Amino acid sequence: MPHVELRNVEDGRQVCYYPHSHTQWSIGAITGGESTFQYRNDHCRVSAGDLVLMNPEWVHACNPIDSQPWAYLMLYVDIDWLTDLWFQAGLLPERKWQDIHTATISEPIWYERYCRMAGCLLDPQRELLEKQTETVGFLSDLMQVLATLPEIQDKRAPQALVVLANYLDDHAAEDVSLDTLCEISGYSAGHLIRAFRQYFGLTPHAYLVNRRVQLGRRELKNGTPIVEAAMNAGFADQPHFQRTFKRLMAATPNQYRNASSHQQINATDGEK
Repeated sequence: MPHVELRNVEDGRQVCYYPHSHTQWSIGAITGGESTFQYRNDHCRVSAGDLVLMNPEWVHACNPIDSQPWAYLMLYVDIDWLTDLWFQAGLLPERKWQDIHTATISEPIWYERYCRMAGCLLDPQRELLEKQTETVGFLSDLMQVLATLPEIQDKRAPQALVVLANYLDDHAAEDVSLDTLCEISGYSAGHLIRAFRQYFGLTPHAYLVNRRVQLGRRELKNGTPIVEAAMNAGFADQPHFQRTFKRLMAATPNQYRNASSHQQINATDGEK
């Protein structure tokens, strides 16, 4: 099931996230304690029994409160696969991704179903067909409910900034200067940084670094050695890649690579 990846964090005090985003759609369950949930410009507390939903490319971060214990499960889903699933179920008017504007769900029935699905995915004794059935069933049923909720109009970024973000996506592994970005967008340096952060939640540099981490993540998942993954993703050296990767992914590149073959990452006490 290459289209899904499940992370199991048993002690969230061991991990702290800087604001970041993913190329996948993500849905997580808080399985113990409480944490802060930053989603774009909104902040709230989430606790055991809550689900959090994150659109691809939407900046977010979850972190412990005053070093109190908390735990979670997080499922990352490939958006092309998910878009096709929802389109075939008649839940999308066209085979094109649409952002979901629900950020949290606190209904026990959905939490219990999520945990049942996660337990199935984590169990090496379960058959592939059962894992596929649980995952497709949960995601299809959840979307049926989400599709009935009123959509919040999201303020779109100006076209010049969309072009700039696409440029950063395409040149993430290269050296990019602020002068080049100003020339592409037609913005002054100060205006560019402020406007980009307003619409994308990150400065152009932070956006570029986040994209490099996602490139490195894809390389590691494909079995690329860490040093080569660092170079391919645009990092100057392996130590820089390792520090940045752990800051945004709450796992070292080696932990992520070793766990990817099992589609899970276990973060427990004592991990370095």
